[in-house]
Amino acid sequence: MKTLIAAALAGVLLAGCTTPQVEPIPGSITYGGQPRTKLTKSPAGSLLTHQFYSDGRVAIETYVLQPDRSLKLIDRRFRPIWER
Repeated sequence: MKTLIAAALAGVLLAGCTTPQVEPIPGSITYGGQPRTKLTKSPAGSLLTHQFYSDGRVAIETYVLQPDRSLKLIDRRFRPIWER
């Protein structure tokens, strides 16, 4: 099971390296720069998701915690508000 999780995480990280960079939009955690607070207890490489409303849709973003404790936006998906 740990091998499967590690392989999935490696795939996500590699996919983030080969795709164009996702730019923050209003509502993103990193819109306007990095947040003031740092995630100190999470290990580098941890994935974090964030959901918010944007243009009548729900934006779901995925971030990866970098070794310097900054967040890198690696993916964004949109869905209508009424879907779960």
